[in-house]
Amino acid sequence: MKTLGFLSFGHYQSVPGSHTRTARDALTQTIELAIAAEEIGIGMAAVRVHHFARQASTPFPLLAAIAARTHRIEIATAVIDMRYENPYAMAEQAAAADLISAGRLQLGLSRGSQEVALRGYEAFGHVPAEGTSDAEMAGHHTAEFRRAIAGHPIASTDPAAGPSIGLPVEPRSPGLTQRIWWGSSTRASAVWTAEQGMNLMSSTLLSEDTGTPFHEQQREQIDTYRETWRSAGHERTPRVSVTRSVLPITSEEDRLYFGDGNGPDNRDRVGILNGAISRFGRSYTGEPNVIADDLAADAAVAAADTLLLTVPNQLGVDYNARLLQTIVDHVAPHLR
Repeated sequence: MKTLGFLSFGHYQSVPGSHTRTARDALTQTIELAIAAEEIGIGMAAVRVHHFARQASTPFPLLAAIAARTHRIEIATAVIDMRYENPYAMAEQAAAADLISAGRLQLGLSRGSQEVALRGYEAFGHVPAEGTSDAEMAGHHTAEFRRAIAGHPIASTDPAAGPSIGLPVEPRSPGLTQRIWWGSSTRASAVWTAEQGMNLMSSTLLSEDTGTPFHEQQREQIDTYRETWRSAGHERTPRVSVTRSVLPITSEEDRLYFGDGNGPDNRDRVGILNGAISRFGRSYTGEPNVIADDLAADAAVAAADTLLLTVPNQLGVDYNARLLQTIVDHVAPHLR
Protein backbone atom coordinates (compact mmCIF):
# COMPACT_ATOMS: atom_id res chain seq x y z
CA MET A 1 0.00 0.00 0.00
CA LYS A 2 1.42 3.38 -1.00
CA THR A 3 1.67 6.30 1.38
CA LEU A 4 -0.58 9.05 0.02
CA GLY A 5 0.25 12.56 1.11
CA PHE A 6 -0.82 16.08 0.30
CA LEU A 7 1.60 18.87 -0.59
CA SER A 8 0.61 22.48 0.05
CA PHE A 9 2.54 25.41 -1.36
CA GLY A 10 0.83 27.63 1.22
CA HIS A 11 -0.24 30.36 -1.18
CA TYR A 12 -2.09 33.35 0.24
CA GLN A 13 -3.37 36.47 -1.48
CA SER A 14 -6.24 38.87 -0.96
CA VAL A 15 -7.96 38.34 -4.32
CA PRO A 16 -11.54 37.41 -5.27
CA GLY A 17 -12.25 33.72 -4.70
CA SER A 18 -9.30 33.09 -2.39
CA HIS A 19 -10.01 31.36 0.93
CA THR A 20 -6.47 32.14 2.10
CA ARG A 21 -6.24 35.89 2.06
CA THR A 22 -3.56 36.26 4.73
CA ALA A 23 -0.48 34.40 5.94
CA ARG A 24 -2.41 33.42 9.07
CA ASP A 25 -5.14 31.90 6.89
CA ALA A 26 -2.59 29.81 5.01
CA LEU A 27 -0.94 28.56 8.20
CA THR A 28 -4.05 27.75 10.20
CA GLN A 29 -5.79 26.16 7.22
CA THR A 30 -2.78 23.91 6.60
CA ILE A 31 -3.09 22.69 10.18
CA GLU A 32 -6.83 22.12 9.75
CA LEU A 33 -6.33 20.28 6.45
CA ALA A 34 -3.72 18.01 8.06
CA ILE A 35 -6.21 17.12 10.81
CA ALA A 36 -8.90 16.38 8.22
CA ALA A 37 -6.45 14.44 6.03
CA GLU A 38 -5.46 12.20 8.93
CA GLU A 39 -9.14 11.37 9.53
CA ILE A 40 -9.55 10.55 5.81
CA GLY A 41 -6.57 8.20 5.87
CA ILE A 42 -3.93 10.35 4.17
CA GLY A 43 -0.47 9.39 5.41
CA MET A 44 1.62 12.54 4.95
CA ALA A 45 1.14 16.32 5.25
CA ALA A 46 3.90 18.15 3.39
CA VAL A 47 4.66 21.84 2.86
CA ARG A 48 6.77 23.55 0.21
CA VAL A 49 9.17 26.23 1.41
CA HIS A 50 9.65 29.48 -0.55
CA HIS A 51 11.24 32.73 0.57
CA PHE A 52 10.30 36.30 -0.41
CA ALA A 53 6.92 35.08 -1.67
CA ARG A 54 3.33 34.94 -0.41
CA GLN A 55 3.73 31.26 0.39
CA ALA A 56 4.88 29.04 3.25
CA SER A 57 8.40 30.02 4.30
CA THR A 58 9.60 28.94 7.74
CA PRO A 59 8.29 25.37 8.13
CA PHE A 60 9.11 24.25 11.66
CA PRO A 61 6.53 26.23 13.66
CA LEU A 62 3.87 24.99 11.23
CA LEU A 63 5.06 21.37 11.35
CA ALA A 64 5.22 21.44 15.15
CA ALA A 65 1.68 22.81 15.31
CA ILE A 66 0.45 20.05 12.99
CA ALA A 67 2.28 17.47 15.10
CA ALA A 68 0.64 18.72 18.28
CA ARG A 69 -2.85 18.40 16.75
CA THR A 70 -2.44 15.00 15.05
CA HIS A 71 -1.40 11.48 16.00
CA ARG A 72 -0.48 9.36 12.97
CA ILE A 73 0.08 11.46 9.86
CA GLU A 74 3.69 12.08 8.85
CA ILE A 75 4.74 15.74 8.70
CA ALA A 76 7.10 16.72 5.92
CA THR A 77 8.82 19.39 3.87
CA ALA A 78 9.03 19.13 0.09
CA VAL A 79 11.48 20.84 0.04
CA ILE A 80 13.67 23.20 2.11
CA ASP A 81 16.15 25.32 0.12
CA MET A 82 19.40 24.62 1.98
CA ARG A 83 21.12 27.72 0.61
CA TYR A 84 19.12 29.74 3.14
CA GLU A 85 19.67 27.60 6.23
CA ASN A 86 21.95 27.84 9.23
CA PRO A 87 22.50 24.09 9.58
CA TYR A 88 22.91 24.08 13.37
CA ALA A 89 19.87 26.24 14.14
CA MET A 90 17.92 24.10 11.69
CA ALA A 91 19.11 20.94 13.47
CA GLU A 92 17.67 22.23 16.76
CA GLN A 93 14.35 23.19 15.17
CA ALA A 94 14.00 19.93 13.22
CA ALA A 95 14.74 17.81 16.28
CA ALA A 96 12.21 19.75 18.35
CA ALA A 97 9.48 19.29 15.71
CA ASP A 98 10.35 15.60 15.41
CA LEU A 99 10.17 15.06 19.17
CA ILE A 100 6.78 16.77 19.35
CA SER A 101 5.56 14.47 16.57
CA ALA A 102 7.02 11.35 18.22
CA GLY A 103 9.20 10.62 15.19
CA ARG A 104 6.86 11.51 12.32
CA LEU A 105 9.04 14.13 10.61
CA GLN A 106 10.09 13.40 7.01
CA LEU A 107 12.44 16.19 6.03
CA GLY A 108 12.88 16.98 2.33
CA LEU A 109 15.87 19.16 1.43
CA SER A 110 17.29 20.50 -1.83
CA ARG A 111 19.96 22.67 -3.36
CA GLY A 112 17.28 25.24 -4.18
CA SER A 113 15.29 26.21 -7.24
CA GLN A 114 14.46 29.26 -9.30
CA GLU A 115 13.09 32.03 -7.10
CA VAL A 116 11.87 35.61 -7.27
CA ALA A 117 14.77 37.05 -5.24
CA LEU A 118 18.17 37.60 -6.80
CA ARG A 119 20.59 35.64 -4.56
CA GLY A 120 18.10 35.91 -1.73
CA TYR A 121 20.18 33.58 0.43
CA GLU A 122 22.83 36.29 0.65
CA ALA A 123 20.28 38.52 2.40
CA PHE A 124 20.00 35.72 4.98
CA GLY A 125 23.75 35.92 5.57
CA HIS A 126 24.84 32.97 3.42
CA VAL A 127 27.39 33.83 0.73
CA PRO A 128 29.20 31.08 -1.19
CA ALA A 129 32.92 30.90 -0.45
CA GLU A 130 35.17 32.29 -3.15
CA GLY A 131 35.44 29.90 -6.05
CA THR A 132 32.33 27.91 -5.05
CA SER A 133 28.72 27.97 -6.21
CA ASP A 134 25.45 28.38 -4.34
CA ALA A 135 24.74 24.68 -5.01
CA GLU A 136 28.02 23.72 -3.34
CA MET A 137 27.10 25.92 -0.39
CA ALA A 138 23.75 24.13 -0.13
CA GLY A 139 25.59 20.81 -0.13
CA HIS A 140 27.89 22.00 2.65
CA HIS A 141 24.94 23.21 4.73
CA THR A 142 23.29 19.84 4.23
CA ALA A 143 26.37 17.91 5.32
CA GLU A 144 26.72 20.04 8.45
CA PHE A 145 23.03 19.68 9.25
CA ARG A 146 23.26 15.91 8.99
CA ARG A 147 26.35 15.87 11.21
CA ALA A 148 24.49 17.94 13.78
CA ILE A 149 21.36 15.77 13.93
CA ALA A 150 23.59 12.68 14.18
CA GLY A 151 25.08 14.06 17.40
CA HIS A 152 28.56 15.01 16.25
CA PRO A 153 30.22 17.71 18.38
CA ILE A 154 29.72 21.16 16.89
CA ALA A 155 31.32 23.28 19.60
CA SER A 156 33.42 22.66 22.71
CA THR A 157 33.33 23.76 26.31
CA ASP A 158 35.41 26.67 27.55
CA PRO A 159 38.79 25.21 28.63
CA ALA A 160 38.96 27.82 31.36
CA ALA A 161 36.27 25.84 33.20
CA GLY A 162 38.01 22.48 32.88
CA PRO A 163 38.89 19.88 30.22
CA SER A 164 37.59 20.73 26.77
CA ILE A 165 34.60 18.58 25.84
CA GLY A 166 32.83 18.45 22.47
CA LEU A 167 29.23 19.70 22.49
CA PRO A 168 26.51 18.46 20.13
CA VAL A 169 23.40 20.51 19.45
CA GLU A 170 20.38 19.83 21.63
CA PRO A 171 17.76 18.52 21.49
CA ARG A 172 18.39 15.46 19.37
CA SER A 173 15.75 13.08 18.06
CA PRO A 174 16.65 9.40 17.52
CA GLY A 175 15.92 8.13 14.02
CA LEU A 176 15.73 11.53 12.32
CA THR A 177 18.97 10.82 10.44
CA GLN A 178 17.15 8.13 8.43
CA ARG A 179 14.24 10.40 7.56
CA ILE A 180 16.14 12.93 5.45
CA TRP A 181 15.14 13.18 1.77
CA TRP A 182 16.75 15.02 -1.15
CA GLY A 183 14.84 16.72 -3.94
CA SER A 184 16.27 15.53 -7.25
CA SER A 185 15.54 16.62 -10.83
CA THR A 186 18.27 14.67 -12.69
CA ARG A 187 19.67 11.17 -12.84
CA ALA A 188 23.06 12.48 -11.67
CA SER A 189 21.59 14.05 -8.53
CA ALA A 190 19.63 10.84 -7.87
CA VAL A 191 22.93 8.93 -7.94
CA TRP A 192 24.44 11.43 -5.50
CA THR A 193 21.40 11.17 -3.23
CA ALA A 194 21.74 7.38 -3.07
CA GLU A 195 25.47 7.60 -2.40
CA GLN A 196 24.76 9.98 0.49
CA GLY A 197 22.21 7.59 2.00
CA MET A 198 19.24 9.94 1.74
CA ASN A 199 15.70 9.10 0.63
CA LEU A 200 14.66 10.40 -2.79
CA MET A 201 12.07 13.08 -3.52
CA SER A 202 11.83 13.05 -7.28
CA SER A 203 10.95 16.50 -8.55
CA THR A 204 7.85 17.67 -10.39
CA LEU A 205 10.18 18.49 -13.29
CA LEU A 206 13.27 16.94 -14.80
CA SER A 207 15.98 19.38 -15.82
CA GLU A 208 17.02 17.07 -18.66
CA ASP A 209 14.98 15.59 -21.46
CA THR A 210 15.40 12.44 -23.54
CA GLY A 211 12.21 12.96 -25.53
CA THR A 212 10.27 10.20 -23.78
CA PRO A 213 7.24 10.86 -21.52
CA PHE A 214 7.95 12.42 -18.13
CA HIS A 215 6.83 9.41 -16.12
CA GLU A 216 9.15 7.09 -18.06
CA GLN A 217 12.15 9.39 -17.56
CA GLN A 218 11.27 9.69 -13.88
CA ARG A 219 11.02 5.89 -13.58
CA GLU A 220 14.52 5.64 -15.07
CA GLN A 221 15.75 8.14 -12.47
CA ILE A 222 14.17 6.09 -9.65
CA ASP A 223 15.63 2.83 -10.97
CA THR A 224 19.08 4.45 -11.21
CA TYR A 225 18.74 5.69 -7.64
CA ARG A 226 17.81 2.25 -6.31
CA GLU A 227 20.62 0.53 -8.23
CA THR A 228 23.12 3.02 -6.78
CA TRP A 229 21.68 2.53 -3.29
CA ARG A 230 22.23 -1.23 -3.52
CA SER A 231 25.76 -0.77 -4.85
CA ALA A 232 26.57 1.60 -1.99
CA GLY A 233 25.74 -1.16 0.49
CA HIS A 234 23.32 0.80 2.67
CA GLU A 235 21.54 -1.53 5.08
CA ARG A 236 18.08 -0.02 5.24
CA THR A 237 15.45 0.18 2.49
CA PRO A 238 15.15 3.74 1.14
CA ARG A 239 11.93 5.60 0.46
CA VAL A 240 11.04 7.30 -2.81
CA SER A 241 8.34 9.89 -3.45
CA VAL A 242 6.87 11.44 -6.56
CA THR A 243 4.46 14.36 -6.76
CA ARG A 244 1.41 14.68 -8.98
CA SER A 245 -1.34 17.22 -9.52
CA VAL A 246 -4.52 15.11 -9.27
CA LEU A 247 -7.84 16.91 -9.71
CA PRO A 248 -10.91 14.65 -9.86
CA ILE A 249 -13.94 16.27 -11.48
CA THR A 250 -17.13 15.25 -9.67
CA SER A 251 -19.18 18.48 -9.60
CA GLU A 252 -19.92 21.63 -11.54
CA GLU A 253 -17.75 23.51 -9.05
CA ASP A 254 -14.79 21.27 -9.94
CA ARG A 255 -15.46 21.77 -13.64
CA LEU A 256 -15.66 25.54 -13.17
CA TYR A 257 -12.22 25.59 -11.55
CA PHE A 258 -10.38 22.96 -13.59
CA GLY A 259 -12.32 22.15 -16.75
CA ASP A 260 -12.96 18.61 -17.95
CA GLY A 261 -9.41 17.30 -18.21
CA ASN A 262 -8.86 18.01 -21.90
CA GLY A 263 -6.69 21.09 -21.48
CA PRO A 264 -2.97 21.49 -22.18
CA ASP A 265 -2.02 20.78 -18.54
CA ASN A 266 -3.00 17.14 -19.08
CA ARG A 267 0.07 16.71 -21.28
CA ASP A 268 3.79 16.93 -20.54
CA ARG A 269 5.39 20.30 -21.22
CA VAL A 270 8.95 20.97 -22.34
CA GLY A 271 10.69 24.28 -21.80
CA ILE A 272 13.94 26.00 -20.83
CA LEU A 273 14.65 26.43 -17.11
CA ASN A 274 17.94 27.89 -15.90
CA GLY A 275 19.37 27.30 -19.36
CA ALA A 276 18.51 23.59 -19.46
CA ILE A 277 15.86 21.81 -21.50
CA SER A 278 13.38 20.63 -18.86
CA ARG A 279 10.32 18.39 -18.95
CA PHE A 280 7.39 19.16 -16.67
CA GLY A 281 4.96 16.41 -15.68
CA ARG A 282 1.30 16.54 -16.67
CA SER A 283 -1.69 17.12 -14.42
CA TYR A 284 -4.29 14.40 -13.91
CA THR A 285 -7.67 16.09 -14.29
CA GLY A 286 -10.97 14.39 -15.12
CA GLU A 287 -13.48 11.81 -13.96
CA PRO A 288 -12.09 9.72 -11.04
CA ASN A 289 -12.17 6.45 -13.01
CA VAL A 290 -10.21 8.02 -15.87
CA ILE A 291 -7.65 9.46 -13.48
CA ALA A 292 -7.33 6.08 -11.75
CA ASP A 293 -6.55 4.36 -15.06
CA ASP A 294 -4.03 7.04 -16.07
CA LEU A 295 -2.23 6.99 -12.73
CA ALA A 296 -2.15 3.20 -12.73
CA ALA A 297 -0.26 3.42 -16.05
CA ASP A 298 2.23 5.97 -14.65
CA ALA A 299 5.55 4.11 -14.40
CA ALA A 300 7.05 6.43 -11.79
CA VAL A 301 3.97 6.32 -9.57
CA ALA A 302 4.18 2.53 -9.72
CA ALA A 303 7.85 2.62 -8.69
CA ALA A 304 7.48 5.06 -5.78
CA ASP A 305 6.30 4.13 -2.28
CA THR A 306 4.98 7.64 -1.56
CA LEU A 307 2.71 9.76 -3.75
CA LEU A 308 2.34 13.44 -2.86
CA LEU A 309 -0.77 15.18 -4.17
CA THR A 310 -0.51 18.92 -4.71
CA VAL A 311 -3.60 20.71 -3.41
CA PRO A 312 -5.07 24.05 -4.55
CA ASN A 313 -4.79 25.40 -1.02
CA GLN A 314 -6.45 28.75 -1.81
CA LEU A 315 -9.76 26.94 -2.32
CA GLY A 316 -9.95 26.25 1.41
CA VAL A 317 -10.01 23.33 3.82
CA ASP A 318 -13.46 21.94 3.01
CA TYR A 319 -12.82 21.84 -0.73
CA ASN A 320 -9.44 20.17 -0.38
CA ALA A 321 -10.70 17.66 2.19
CA ARG A 322 -13.41 16.61 -0.31
CA LEU A 323 -10.79 16.37 -3.06
CA LEU A 324 -8.58 14.10 -0.92
CA GLN A 325 -11.58 11.98 0.12
CA THR A 326 -12.48 11.42 -3.55
CA ILE A 327 -8.92 10.33 -4.33
CA VAL A 328 -8.81 7.97 -1.36
CA ASP A 329 -12.18 6.43 -2.26
CA HIS A 330 -12.01 6.24 -6.05
CA VAL A 331 -8.39 6.56 -7.22
CA ALA A 332 -6.08 5.09 -4.58
CA PRO A 333 -7.55 1.56 -4.69
CA HIS A 334 -6.37 1.24 -8.30
CA LEU A 335 -2.71 2.10 -7.59
CA ARG A 336 -0.26 -0.76 -7.19
